[in-house]
Amino acid sequence: MANWLNYHHLYYFWLVAKEGTVAAACERLHLAQPTVSAQIKQLEKSLSTQLFERSGRRLVLTEMGRTVFRYADEIFTLGEELVSTVKDDDYRPRSRLLVGVADVLSKLMTVRILGPLLTDESEIQVTCVEGKPPDLLARLAVHELDVVFSDAPIPPDVNVRAYSHLLGECGITVFGKAATARRFRKRFPASLDGAPMLLPISTTMLRRNLDRWFEDLDIAPRIVGEFEDAALIKAFGQAGRGLFVVPSTIEAEVKRQYQVQVVGRSEDVKEQFFAISIERRVRHPAIQMITQAARKVLDCE
Repeated sequence: MANWLNYHHLYYFWLVAKEGTVAAACERLHLAQPTVSAQIKQLEKSLSTQLFERSGRRLVLTEMGRTVFRYADEIFTLGEELVSTVKDDDYRPRSRLLVGVADVLSKLMTVRILGPLLTDESEIQVTCVEGKPPDLLARLAVHELDVVFSDAPIPPDVNVRAYSHLLGECGITVFGKAATARRFRKRFPASLDGAPMLLPISTTMLRRNLDRWFEDLDIAPRIVGEFEDAALIKAFGQAGRGLFVVPSTIEAEVKRQYQVQVVGRSEDVKEQFFAISIERRVRHPAIQMITQAARKVLDCE
């Protein structure tokens, strides 16, 4: 049989630890000192550990006592919040939205997509999980996620009953540090032949589209790095290690945040953005809000 924790004993311990003496805790509890002391002894016995030791007239927490106190403090603080919430006539419960974001998506793009839900007025609590699309789709299938945002629709070889909703698409912008950008800006995009490039890994949709574009242009950039993490690409680009590509819709934010300059733009390469859900027609109000905002950002409405 499981060892059940006596929360009355734990509460007496918590108050004594907070007040510093049994006497002070007894005043708050309106109980006799022997009663409280006996309850704490029972707690120590049930946990098989000493929680207090004496230092003069005061009780001092042992190392394990400090650990138990941290748990108790969280338990009873949450309890106080619970009571306060229940008694608050103006309280309105917030619904929870579980969002999966493909790790290949730009963080700045993710901020744009989810931004409408992360406001003081929002009644929705967003839990955002980042990961690889196959893992996220598996979690969507068992209802651990409500929606997945990705740069590609559901692959045909993935056995998940879900639906891909195109949010929109945009062209790309190539960035670099000021001196490098000036060097390769002339004759763009032909100037990218032999240019140092920081690219996403070959399994991403953007990389496949870029490779086709380079092939159509009959150019071969010098790939100095391949990355799974889009933010890491920008960090190396900011450090001057090479040119990098972002969706044109976040061009202004990238220029400002990473102190880089535009090398050139192209509409021949498109980045697409999808919301993937188990609903053929999205009915969830929060997902509808996100998809509508994303379509406006991508000029799809």
